[in-house]
Amino acid sequence: MAKVIVWNLVTLDGFFEGPTKWDLAFHNEVWCDELADLSKDFGDKAGLLVFGRITYEGMKAYWTTAADEQDEIKAFMNGLPKLVASRSLTTSDWNNTEVTADIAGEITRRKAALAKDIYVFGSAELTDSLLQAGLVDEIRLCLAPLTLGAGTPFFKPGSPARKFALMQSRPLRNGAVILSYAVPA
Repeated sequence: MAKVIVWNLVTLDGFFEGPTKWDLAFHNEVWCDELADLSKDFGDKAGLLVFGRITYEGMKAYWTTAADEQDEIKAFMNGLPKLVASRSLTTSDWNNTEVTADIAGEITRRKAALAKDIYVFGSAELTDSLLQAGLVDEIRLCLAPLTLGAGTPFFKPGSPARKFALMQSRPLRNGAVILSYAVPA
Protein backbone atom coordinates (compact mmCIF):
# COMPACT_ATOMS: atom_id res chain seq x y z
CA MET A 1 0.00 0.00 0.00
CA ALA A 2 1.34 3.40 -0.99
CA LYS A 3 1.72 6.38 1.32
CA VAL A 4 0.68 9.89 0.32
CA ILE A 5 3.60 12.23 0.95
CA VAL A 6 3.26 15.99 0.55
CA TRP A 7 6.44 17.88 -0.34
CA ASN A 8 6.95 21.62 -0.40
CA LEU A 9 9.39 24.42 0.30
CA VAL A 10 8.13 27.03 2.76
CA THR A 11 9.54 30.17 4.33
CA LEU A 12 9.86 30.78 8.06
CA ASP A 13 6.68 32.85 7.87
CA GLY A 14 4.79 29.95 6.26
CA PHE A 15 4.57 30.99 2.61
CA PHE A 16 5.09 28.56 -0.26
CA GLU A 17 5.03 31.30 -2.90
CA GLY A 18 5.43 35.05 -2.89
CA PRO A 19 2.73 37.69 -3.36
CA THR A 20 2.07 36.72 -7.00
CA LYS A 21 1.30 33.27 -8.42
CA TRP A 22 4.45 31.29 -9.16
CA ASP A 23 6.69 33.74 -7.30
CA LEU A 24 9.13 31.03 -6.21
CA ALA A 25 12.30 33.13 -6.21
CA PHE A 26 13.06 32.07 -2.64
CA HIS A 27 13.66 28.51 -3.92
CA ASN A 28 16.90 29.81 -5.45
CA GLU A 29 18.07 30.80 -1.97
CA VAL A 30 17.91 27.19 -0.72
CA TRP A 31 18.43 25.07 -3.84
CA CYS A 32 21.62 23.06 -3.42
CA ASP A 33 23.17 19.69 -4.23
CA GLU A 34 21.47 18.18 -1.18
CA LEU A 35 18.01 19.17 -2.49
CA ALA A 36 18.93 18.02 -5.99
CA ASP A 37 19.87 14.61 -4.54
CA LEU A 38 16.62 14.51 -2.56
CA SER A 39 14.67 15.33 -5.74
CA LYS A 40 16.38 12.46 -7.56
CA ASP A 41 15.48 10.19 -4.64
CA PHE A 42 11.82 11.21 -5.03
CA GLY A 43 12.00 10.09 -8.65
CA ASP A 44 13.21 6.64 -7.56
CA LYS A 45 10.58 6.21 -4.84
CA ALA A 46 7.50 7.73 -6.48
CA GLY A 47 4.80 5.67 -8.11
CA LEU A 48 2.62 8.69 -8.85
CA LEU A 49 2.94 12.48 -8.80
CA VAL A 50 -0.15 14.48 -7.88
CA PHE A 51 -0.85 18.16 -8.55
CA GLY A 52 -3.67 20.62 -8.22
CA ARG A 53 -4.56 22.35 -11.49
CA ILE A 54 -2.54 25.52 -10.87
CA THR A 55 0.59 23.63 -9.82
CA TYR A 56 0.12 21.24 -12.73
CA GLU A 57 0.08 24.12 -15.21
CA GLY A 58 3.31 25.55 -13.82
CA MET A 59 5.05 22.19 -13.52
CA LYS A 60 4.09 21.17 -17.04
CA ALA A 61 5.33 24.47 -18.47
CA TYR A 62 8.61 24.20 -16.59
CA TRP A 63 9.50 20.51 -16.83
CA THR A 64 8.64 20.06 -20.51
CA THR A 65 11.17 22.82 -21.32
CA ALA A 66 13.69 22.58 -18.42
CA ALA A 67 17.39 23.00 -19.12
CA ASP A 68 19.48 19.92 -19.74
CA GLU A 69 21.52 20.33 -16.53
CA GLN A 70 18.51 18.88 -14.71
CA ASP A 71 18.22 15.83 -16.98
CA GLU A 72 17.64 13.23 -14.25
CA ILE A 73 14.95 15.24 -12.49
CA LYS A 74 13.42 16.29 -15.81
CA ALA A 75 13.27 12.63 -16.88
CA PHE A 76 11.27 11.50 -13.87
CA MET A 77 9.02 14.57 -13.84
CA ASN A 78 8.09 13.92 -17.45
CA GLY A 79 8.13 10.12 -17.26
CA LEU A 80 6.32 9.23 -14.05
CA PRO A 81 2.55 8.80 -13.98
CA LYS A 82 0.84 12.04 -12.95
CA LEU A 83 -2.62 12.81 -11.64
CA VAL A 84 -4.17 16.27 -11.74
CA ALA A 85 -7.05 17.30 -9.50
CA SER A 86 -9.29 19.63 -11.49
CA ARG A 87 -12.92 20.47 -11.98
CA SER A 88 -12.16 22.61 -15.05
CA LEU A 89 -9.69 20.43 -17.00
CA THR A 90 -10.72 17.09 -18.44
CA THR A 91 -7.59 16.06 -20.35
CA SER A 92 -3.86 16.71 -20.44
CA ASP A 93 -1.23 16.53 -23.14
CA TRP A 94 1.64 16.14 -20.64
CA ASN A 95 3.13 12.65 -20.87
CA ASN A 96 1.55 10.03 -18.55
CA THR A 97 -0.97 12.48 -17.07
CA GLU A 98 -4.57 11.81 -16.08
CA VAL A 99 -7.10 14.36 -14.83
CA THR A 100 -9.78 13.69 -12.24
CA ALA A 101 -12.56 15.68 -10.62
CA ASP A 102 -12.80 13.03 -7.86
CA ILE A 103 -9.34 13.37 -6.32
CA ALA A 104 -10.25 11.82 -2.95
CA GLY A 105 -11.74 8.75 -4.59
CA GLU A 106 -8.86 8.42 -7.02
CA ILE A 107 -6.19 8.81 -4.31
CA THR A 108 -7.99 6.21 -2.18
CA ARG A 109 -7.93 3.76 -5.11
CA ARG A 110 -4.30 4.50 -5.97
CA LYS A 111 -3.11 4.16 -2.35
CA ALA A 112 -4.54 0.64 -2.29
CA ALA A 113 -3.16 -0.33 -5.71
CA LEU A 114 0.35 1.14 -5.82
CA ALA A 115 3.48 -0.28 -4.21
CA LYS A 116 5.47 2.96 -4.56
CA ASP A 117 4.51 6.17 -2.78
CA ILE A 118 2.33 9.00 -4.05
CA TYR A 119 3.93 12.44 -3.94
CA VAL A 120 1.97 15.68 -3.88
CA PHE A 121 4.17 18.62 -4.94
CA GLY A 122 3.15 22.21 -4.22
CA SER A 123 -0.63 22.38 -4.39
CA ALA A 124 -1.61 24.00 -1.09
CA GLU A 125 -5.34 23.86 -1.76
CA LEU A 126 -5.14 20.24 -2.86
CA THR A 127 -3.07 19.41 0.23
CA ASP A 128 -5.71 21.04 2.41
CA SER A 129 -8.45 18.95 0.74
CA LEU A 130 -6.44 15.73 1.10
CA LEU A 131 -5.70 16.49 4.77
CA GLN A 132 -9.38 17.08 5.43
CA ALA A 133 -10.20 13.78 3.70
CA GLY A 134 -7.66 11.95 5.89
CA LEU A 135 -5.58 10.83 2.90
CA VAL A 136 -2.16 12.35 3.72
CA ASP A 137 0.30 10.11 5.55
CA GLU A 138 3.32 12.38 5.72
CA ILE A 139 4.26 16.02 5.18
CA ARG A 140 7.83 16.89 4.23
CA LEU A 141 8.78 20.53 4.25
CA CYS A 142 12.02 22.24 3.37
CA LEU A 143 12.02 25.20 5.74
CA ALA A 144 13.84 28.07 4.04
CA PRO A 145 15.71 30.32 6.49
CA LEU A 146 14.06 33.53 5.31
CA THR A 147 10.79 35.43 5.49
CA LEU A 148 8.82 36.95 2.64
CA GLY A 149 6.41 39.14 4.60
CA ALA A 150 3.62 38.35 2.14
CA GLY A 151 2.55 35.54 -0.12
CA THR A 152 0.41 32.44 -0.22
CA PRO A 153 0.42 30.43 3.01
CA PHE A 154 0.97 26.72 2.64
CA PHE A 155 -1.48 25.84 5.40
CA LYS A 156 -4.80 27.49 4.73
CA PRO A 157 -6.22 29.90 7.32
CA GLY A 158 -9.39 28.51 8.84
CA SER A 159 -8.39 24.87 8.34
CA PRO A 160 -8.92 22.61 11.35
CA ALA A 161 -6.17 22.59 13.95
CA ARG A 162 -3.90 19.53 13.71
CA LYS A 163 -0.98 18.14 15.60
CA PHE A 164 1.72 16.40 13.57
CA ALA A 165 4.37 13.98 14.84
CA LEU A 166 7.97 14.82 13.95
CA MET A 167 9.59 11.85 12.22
CA GLN A 168 12.86 13.44 11.14
CA SER A 169 14.65 16.75 10.92
CA ARG A 170 17.65 17.21 8.67
CA PRO A 171 19.58 20.46 8.50
CA LEU A 172 21.19 21.34 5.19
CA ARG A 173 24.55 23.09 4.85
CA ASN A 174 22.82 26.23 3.54
CA GLY A 175 20.71 26.70 6.70
CA ALA A 176 17.50 25.16 5.39
CA VAL A 177 15.96 22.28 7.33
CA ILE A 178 14.00 19.36 5.95
CA LEU A 179 11.22 18.38 8.33
CA SER A 180 9.23 15.17 7.99
CA TYR A 181 5.97 14.82 9.92
CA ALA A 182 3.58 11.92 10.26
CA VAL A 183 -0.05 12.94 9.87
CA PRO A 184 -2.22 11.35 12.54
CA ALA A 185 -5.19 9.34 11.30
